[in-house]
Amino acid sequence: MPMAMETRADAIRTFLESVHPYDSLPRDELTQVVDSFSRREYPAGSEIYAAGEPLKGIFLIKRGAVEVIDRNGELVSILGPRNSFGERGLMRDGLALTSARATEDSVILMLPVAELKRLIANSPAFTRFFNRSRPAESRGNDLSTLKVADLMARNPVTCQPGDSVQDAARLMREKHISSLAVTENGTLVGILTTRDLTARVLAEGLAATTTVAEVMTADPLTLTPDSLGSDILHTMLERRIGHLPIVEGGELRGIITQTDLTRFQAVSTAQLVRDAAVADSAEEMAEVTARIPRLLMQLVAANNAHEVVTRLITDIADTVTRRLLKLAETQFGPAPVPWLWLACGSQGRQEQTGITDQDNCLILDDSVTDDDMEFFRQMAKYVSDGLNTAGYVYCPGDMMATNPRWCQPRRVWRRYFEKWVDSPSPEAQMLASVMFDLRPIGGTPALFRDLQTETLAMASKNSIFVAHMISNSLKHQPPLGLLRGFATIRSGEYKNHIDLKLGGVVPVADLARVYAIKGRLSAVNTRARLEGAEHAGVISISGARDLIEAYDLIARLRLENQAALVRSGRKPDNFLAPSDLSDFERSHLRDAFVVVRTMQSALGHRGGTLG
Repeated sequence: MPMAMETRADAIRTFLESVHPYDSLPRDELTQVVDSFSRREYPAGSEIYAAGEPLKGIFLIKRGAVEVIDRNGELVSILGPRNSFGERGLMRDGLALTSARATEDSVILMLPVAELKRLIANSPAFTRFFNRSRPAESRGNDLSTLKVADLMARNPVTCQPGDSVQDAARLMREKHISSLAVTENGTLVGILTTRDLTARVLAEGLAATTTVAEVMTADPLTLTPDSLGSDILHTMLERRIGHLPIVEGGELRGIITQTDLTRFQAVSTAQLVRDAAVADSAEEMAEVTARIPRLLMQLVAANNAHEVVTRLITDIADTVTRRLLKLAETQFGPAPVPWLWLACGSQGRQEQTGITDQDNCLILDDSVTDDDMEFFRQMAKYVSDGLNTAGYVYCPGDMMATNPRWCQPRRVWRRYFEKWVDSPSPEAQMLASVMFDLRPIGGTPALFRDLQTETLAMASKNSIFVAHMISNSLKHQPPLGLLRGFATIRSGEYKNHIDLKLGGVVPVADLARVYAIKGRLSAVNTRARLEGAEHAGVISISGARDLIEAYDLIARLRLENQAALVRSGRKPDNFLAPSDLSDFERSHLRDAFVVVRTMQSALGHRGGTLG
């Protein structure tokens, strides 16, 4: 329970003026909001609310730190000053979806639910902010509003009208499908299904040499790629059919079946997380992660914000990791001392776009002995091998907990960071860039909390280290060419393409990391770091807004390109051909790259503050 409850209008006003979206409110409106907030103090270790409890409002951290824990007792996130929590439950049924606990003495502000909903209804800034912050389960799996092009199976298997039904049946068996599109000179003339073979061939005693034309459904009902999922549902229900060819301009583009619809409904973040959480082996987890590309396609097709898509996909990697950690303890017994498994790289930043390599480490309690280390070597190998089997392949740079260098007591990790900061060699810069993106996944979060705070303070005070990190952040440049063009790859498989990862999102992530160090910001997500840097005054409001908008465009195009590759049956990658974009998109993408280059220049010449 709270130790005290009071309103201190002046202090709350000053604080809210530095927190978005409250900083966007007119002065008289802000006064009303200030009067609505209550101020509460929670000692370290006290519970703010438990999962399933009614929520009376949204919580905003003024000072301290809060752990958010799911219903299974797993750590969801560690929040610091200016972070909000509790809004997900309010936006759904008013009940807390998670538990929240103060991990250090904290001052928490609470805004009543009625006031929050009034602000969302009347302020575009609040609408954008809280809509962006919420998961998109209501949109990401809305079958009825998606286009057929995002649902259909492309390159459908076909046969000719003159083929025998026996050959057609063999083809269906070989391809593990339940229908064939019947084409003649590239034009759809009919459809043959397993139901046709049963009812019109076997039941009638027809010979195996009977032609497809004699038993197929001629001139079948079709839809176009721009039809909606609702058109599929209504047509199938009304006509009692299970297969719909998709035709455009007289040409067969694809086919959609009831199986496709069932598969779509089964691919949701919640379903994948649930399946991963109960998997009993890495092989079972691999079956779950194999569905991620289709999930990516669906989330993008539903117009979810890029940070929502990447967060949801990263949640699956987190769940797989935590499940493997539990299975490891089941196999090897309880750990001899407290430990913490952390992710870095894109998983650490919650920015995964699909199956990637793994980057992780272990921080151990300082009481660990040499004899104890064998347990953690076994744990690290078990989890790392499991992640590799599940599709998160071994890190080529060996940034994994299986490397003894990255499985160490807390005191050793402190020395690592001290050395990197005090002696910023090229290797130290590289390692610091990776390790400043650490995020706890499973174990005891307290092993990292103070270490992160100490490291940020130490790094921000060392101007030489910051200068080296700035220099390191400028190594990846946006692919800008002369005469308003792009500097595309000149040869190889991706000739005339640009790399939206190394030339787009990585430069922004590098900038955001430096801003986080300069501002002692605990966030590791790139967009959260940019927003935090704006609020902390590390970069100007205009500079921050421009960079965030540029990042949003680059990240969105990257995801849309990956989704298009999945739709076409290919594996997603980071390479985009500018010629595939419209003139409008090319112009805006180049403008976004210009913003990134401008912010890089400002960081290099003026230490990162834009006026």
